[in-house]
Amino acid sequence: MSGTLRRFIDHIMGGRGEHSITVPVMDGALKPNDYLDRMPVLAVLDEPDNLVSDGEGAYVSSGPSLYRLDTGGTATLLGREAAAITFLALSPTGVLAIGLDGGGVRIMGGLQDGKSFAADGTGRINAPTAAVFLDDDTLIVCNGSATNPASDWRRDLLDLGRTGSVVKVDLGSGKVSPIADRLAWPSGICLGGKGEVVVSEAWRHRLLGVRLDGGASTTVLADLPAYPGRLVTAIDGGYWLTLFAIRSQLQEFVLREPRYRLEMMATVPPAYWIAPSLSSGKSFQEPLQAGGVIRLGIHKPWAPTRSYGLVARLDEQFQPAWSAHSRANGVRHGVTSIAELGGRAIVTVRGNDELVAIDHTAIDEPFDLYMQAEAAQ
Repeated sequence: MSGTLRRFIDHIMGGRGEHSITVPVMDGALKPNDYLDRMPVLAVLDEPDNLVSDGEGAYVSSGPSLYRLDTGGTATLLGREAAAITFLALSPTGVLAIGLDGGGVRIMGGLQDGKSFAADGTGRINAPTAAVFLDDDTLIVCNGSATNPASDWRRDLLDLGRTGSVVKVDLGSGKVSPIADRLAWPSGICLGGKGEVVVSEAWRHRLLGVRLDGGASTTVLADLPAYPGRLVTAIDGGYWLTLFAIRSQLQEFVLREPRYRLEMMATVPPAYWIAPSLSSGKSFQEPLQAGGVIRLGIHKPWAPTRSYGLVARLDEQFQPAWSAHSRANGVRHGVTSIAELGGRAIVTVRGNDELVAIDHTAIDEPFDLYMQAEAAQ
């Protein structure tokens, strides 16, 4: 049965397949905990978003500002871009690629220092969300949407956006070649097997193996309970995955109600849409489900929430091994990037203006055993 026919039947039958409003349960390696809220603060920075490490230090972005972060947590301003920085990518020799919201990609360092790339043959790279170097002269870039800038990701979700793409940029010649298109907000990327990259496809809640020769893509990890974002290779094997917002039945229902959704977008300020968020509880005007109402001064950790904090440690087959969470009653929501520095995993918590350090990076030891050992000391 073709995918189109299957989706049509699922729609007619109501509540099946892509038209279901059920959300996968967090269990197993993704079982909820409060580990992110228990981790120490490394640095405080206004909405830290992108983070890459060269082993001696790290580059971190905050809006249009680029900082250099040392192992002790001191952030030094390096400069400001003309637009918000939407991704950072670092080559093995230290060449830095900087994505700009609505402004393509700029290169810092190396032979191509100062070059900018903004066109891809089908339109501008207006929503660069992530990138990875194949080598110093070749960059693979995720363009989240052909119609919405990276900062307008909520609108793209509510528009049921399927216009994202992955492109290859030859930094020497400036040639930009499409690799994959019609993606639902590609938001993270890392090198996979030979001739392949693995991409986080946020609005379809999965990791996708994308062939560099343009061949058919394959699903690597499906049915995630949250929206996957940045994806990076771990030093000692496996991968790190950040999930920047949680899915909910209310959100899934709104996505399947076009009349309500379009009227909400036309009449309600974007900050108060029924849509995922990187933080919540900061305004009484935010939409709220009854189960999330604080009673007797207690906010239940399992309450429905617009925002959430989640980072997952994946094995070499991209399967979750363990995870660290900040639940409804926590504050470390909106995890957008992760990088290893000084033997620790540094996490950007954009919703709470923090960078936090996870000392445990091993994939072969469950995180809860590590936390028990820490508590016993």
